[in-house]
Amino acid sequence: MKNNKTIKPLIYTLLLFLSSIVSLGTTAFAADDTFTVGMEAGYPPFNWTQKDDSNGAVPIKGSKEFAGGYDVEIAKRIAEGLGKELVIFKTEWDGLPPAVTSGKADAIIAGMSPTEERKQTLDFSDYYYSSQLTILVKKDSPYANATSLKDFKGAKITGQLNTLHYGVIDQIPGVDKQTAMTDFSAMRVSLDSGKIDGYVTEIPEGITAEKLNPNFKMIQFEKGKGFETSEADNAIAIGMKKGSPQVAEVNSILTNISQDERDKIMEDAISQQPEVVNNKPWYVWVMDIAKENWPMFLRGAGTTLFIALIGTVVGTTIGLGIGVYRTIPTPEKTFLRFAYKLVNALFSIYIEIFRGTPMIVQSMVIFYGSKQLYGIDMNPVTAALFIVSINTGAYMTEIVRGGIFAVDKGQFEAASAIGMTHWQTMKNVVIPQVFRNTLPAIGNEFVINIKDTSVLNVIAVSELFFATKTVAGANFRFFETFTITCVIYFVMTFTVTRILRYLEKRLDGDGTYAPYANQLQTPILERKDER
Repeated sequence: MKNNKTIKPLIYTLLLFLSSIVSLGTTAFAADDTFTVGMEAGYPPFNWTQKDDSNGAVPIKGSKEFAGGYDVEIAKRIAEGLGKELVIFKTEWDGLPPAVTSGKADAIIAGMSPTEERKQTLDFSDYYYSSQLTILVKKDSPYANATSLKDFKGAKITGQLNTLHYGVIDQIPGVDKQTAMTDFSAMRVSLDSGKIDGYVTEIPEGITAEKLNPNFKMIQFEKGKGFETSEADNAIAIGMKKGSPQVAEVNSILTNISQDERDKIMEDAISQQPEVVNNKPWYVWVMDIAKENWPMFLRGAGTTLFIALIGTVVGTTIGLGIGVYRTIPTPEKTFLRFAYKLVNALFSIYIEIFRGTPMIVQSMVIFYGSKQLYGIDMNPVTAALFIVSINTGAYMTEIVRGGIFAVDKGQFEAASAIGMTHWQTMKNVVIPQVFRNTLPAIGNEFVINIKDTSVLNVIAVSELFFATKTVAGANFRFFETFTITCVIYFVMTFTVTRILRYLEKRLDGDGTYAPYANQLQTPILERKDER
């Protein structure tokens, strides 16, 4: 009967929690008077990130930075025509389609071509820009004087993942096609470091790259010597959700933007890119980048620590709760026994799923899926806290279980012999030992979470890695920028490790306990003398 008294409140609480999750999932959120546009804000001159609102830049949702560029100017005109407030939703390229299909964003205005494959999941507006494909190389490379695709035989060429840029590489005879990369920042780093010989891009981006990095050179091909593409391949359009009634309105607004005005917007976007001085040693660059962008690095590091800390604490609590639950003896009553086994099975499913899938995949499914399936529009940071917490909880459950089994069985028997209930035994005898024994593992999870928050950039969380890509995308100094970030990550993880080691030593005591032994022995000796 004592076992039933212990388990009843736990089971009822868990069932209530599960039912509240289900009811929450059916709640939809009303739309507002905003026009939310998804973009990378890292593909100049079409879109980029900057620190202020100069040149008409627009604030980025959930960030203190601003987005500027050709796409932003087009978005501003469309929002004005719709009579709505423009909101910029910054995320990775691969996160843009799910952002629209799930309703996180109303449109993609990010230099996206309306390919037949994309038309299967998105509706596209009329074209708002058209360009030609080119290849960006280094000035001192063997391919700097290339005039046709056949001159790139044997060259290591890549392009952005899930884009036409990567697909057309197959048109180059004898090319050494490299693995696709997620964004232009990664490709510029690879090109500058010599890992690749070039990457496929568009003329406006090539012009910007040449301007920001004098070591780069754009190869323009004569007619018939370059890539074979269709008009749709060279065009750029606005992607929207299938069946969206706003497509017709957007097309009407685009019709009122003349070609001369579009050309002028692009010229302004190219000219507004910051000039870069390249005649400085790398260590001077490191100091200058840190000095100019320390607020962005600081905010990114703060977000990273906040998510990692809360996620570790909540995850450890989840793991402890499930671990303790699984130690409860099976109830005798039929209903309670069924409920106990059901909840235990759900916990097993939860643990296997979250230990068996990568956090980056969980992030995409939870953040975009919650909106698409249930209408739950989660804030990126809130989603990040939830994801890290439940992911950590799945791992901590097994760690706690091991810690409980490490406690000598005789302690359970001794506690039961003196009349302690199961809960009293766990609270007063087992859990304190489990916490001490698992403290190194908890610290390890904390350090892992600090580093793993970098994957959360796919759901637009402005953590340290996301901030670093933003800075590097603006100054094109990738080695120097990521060197700063490497130091910041090391400082955070090293500091956390030292603090946890200190706590371990405090919990262990001084190891001798001599003063306490002397205090206990003195009265005994005195009693012997009295006899």
